[in-house]
Amino acid sequence: MKGILVSVEADVSSGLPGVAMVGSLSPAVKEAQDRVRTALKNSGFQLLAKKITVNLSPANIRKDGTGYDVAIALAILCGYGVIDGEALSDTVFVGELGLDGEIKPVNGVMPIVECAADSGFRRCFLPAANVKEGTAIRGIRIAGVSTLRELVECLDGTREPAYCEWEEEVWEEETYPVDFREVSGQLLLRRATEVAVAGMHNILYVGAAGTGKTMVARRIPTIMPSMTMEEALEVSKIYSICGLIPSGQTMIHRRPFRSPHHAVTAQALIGGGRIPRPGEISLSSHGVLFLDELTEFPSHILDLMRQPLEEKRVTVARVGGSYEFPADCMLAAAMNPCKCGFYPDRTRCRCTESQVRQYLGKISKPFLDRIDICVEAAPVTYTEMQGGGEGESSARIRERVERARRIQLERLRPIGKHFNAQMKRAEIRDYCALGVREESYMEQIYERMHLSPRGCERLLKVARTIADLEGSPKIKKAHLSEAAGYRSLEEKLWGGKQ
Repeated sequence: MKGILVSVEADVSSGLPGVAMVGSLSPAVKEAQDRVRTALKNSGFQLLAKKITVNLSPANIRKDGTGYDVAIALAILCGYGVIDGEALSDTVFVGELGLDGEIKPVNGVMPIVECAADSGFRRCFLPAANVKEGTAIRGIRIAGVSTLRELVECLDGTREPAYCEWEEEVWEEETYPVDFREVSGQLLLRRATEVAVAGMHNILYVGAAGTGKTMVARRIPTIMPSMTMEEALEVSKIYSICGLIPSGQTMIHRRPFRSPHHAVTAQALIGGGRIPRPGEISLSSHGVLFLDELTEFPSHILDLMRQPLEEKRVTVARVGGSYEFPADCMLAAAMNPCKCGFYPDRTRCRCTESQVRQYLGKISKPFLDRIDICVEAAPVTYTEMQGGGEGESSARIRERVERARRIQLERLRPIGKHFNAQMKRAEIRDYCALGVREESYMEQIYERMHLSPRGCERLLKVARTIADLEGSPKIKKAHLSEAAGYRSLEEKLWGGKQ
């Protein structure tokens, strides 16, 4: 996810007065000529009526948004000789202009500043409201300005730019209003969730309404380790593009937890648009994407997620170019086993076998193949419900998860990966090697559960995570047995070859 520098140049010459703008521009950019012309006049710049031609290059890249206004205004002033061109060298300008000359904030500042720093620019002028966000990037000087007149004064030397120096990010202690201690019973769900988080495995909760599926899923962030600076920077760039970084905040500190409604469009979930923007799956990077009431999501939208879940990125191709966004998230989903929600309890379930099959058939086998753990939420007894608030706390579970994460990081660092879920076939062969007894047992599981090679690999990755939670250097039969148990419900409900 890299920015592209756009060079703005203006030619001022004799001819029929007017402004012509070229360079593959969207309507929002074309409208800049009126905003810029009015902003210049209201900022005190009385310019002679001339023919002005503005070019934004590279011309083969579609330009969208209002962030080019300031650069266009400065290019025009440079063409009139108001500003010396040398004052604009090694400098990037970003901002939208109001009709009174005010410089307004824009989205996507962080990737822009990063691109400028990587390209060797020494300073960047940003809207005052975007300065905090821009200082997250090191290697470039950031100055904030509020008006066009103020910016021109900074460039001609009559005013000293107010540079904002980079400050080391202060990470506040993460606190949550919820805790796993509040979950009544559901020991299987709690354990499966711990395993899923430890290895960043995708998990599916199946059970009747009110059994605690959503309750458990919404507590996943409480047991996830804090983000590293590298992860926080990547997440923050995504949120910067979408304009979702809170005002006055430099970066996103907490792991995202996104829970879109089942009426979400494919574009909003996956990403896209005429000018592509990140979707919910990208906004969930390094965090959790929770799909509640999974069967209510249109089947074609769920199937669109298969590739991003596998490759951990979204690629959107357009005529004007290709756009790539991260999608390195943990998927958590919840659903009922049938329309009424009570299957396979035939004492309460009123659905026919055909209706059950039809309901479950909304989830395709290829999508299920991206799920590592499928676990059933059993009904909670009265005794368990009364014992709510006495379970193991999120803090204690988080300690075990962090310990398992450290083991994975140490093992996978040579190949540039962090979690067991990221391993491919070659790494699985190297890091999930089985002993003679375990190999024989794995063969039995493979035949009995009718696993595909992909299903087998996912089972081994989960077993590796279980071993890491236990601190075991080798995968044992018990680890394989537990991992197989997390796929048995899938076989029970959907059957057939996975």
